[in-house]
Amino acid sequence: MTELESTGDGLVRCGWSTGSQLYRDYHDQEWGKPLHGDDALFERMCLEAFQSGLSWITILRKRPAFRAAFDGFEIERVATFGDSDVERLLGDPGIVRNRAKIEACITNAKVARELDTGLDELLWSYAPGPCPRPATLADVPAVTAESTALAKDLKKRGFRFVGPTTTYALMQATGMVDDHVADCWVRP
Repeated sequence: MTELESTGDGLVRCGWSTGSQLYRDYHDQEWGKPLHGDDALFERMCLEAFQSGLSWITILRKRPAFRAAFDGFEIERVATFGDSDVERLLGDPGIVRNRAKIEACITNAKVARELDTGLDELLWSYAPGPCPRPATLADVPAVTAESTALAKDLKKRGFRFVGPTTTYALMQATGMVDDHVADCWVRP
């Protein structure tokens, strides 16, 4: 994989995004675009947690099943899930069946439901100011001071599976930072 690749449509993309049409669509239409809304950000937080230790393509392929299994990632609904829901989810071959990650998603919904400010306001309060795009993929960090501070705050509040690497991936995915390589065609 190179820093930038063209897939025959004349558009130059970040090299990580060219392995499949699903990756290209995600890169072109979602990744790095500012996302707001408590439920929308909750979905991304959950998916980033489920991705931990796996490839992102696995999560993208299973995303429709995740949405169905977790009631569209509506915080109010997921916060009411109990033991029978955990067992139901563990039996669902359409999602990643990891008890710790499933239980973290439910716990995170309960914590998000109780936030005074809302999940959107909390997460975006850690977004850094505008920064230049990275010149190469090698210039993209895995962790930043902001993602470390966000992870610490989230853990203090009771969120789970939200380490600094996961929170940085969340920041990238939701447009809090723009880590498209400098020459990539996608613009905020």
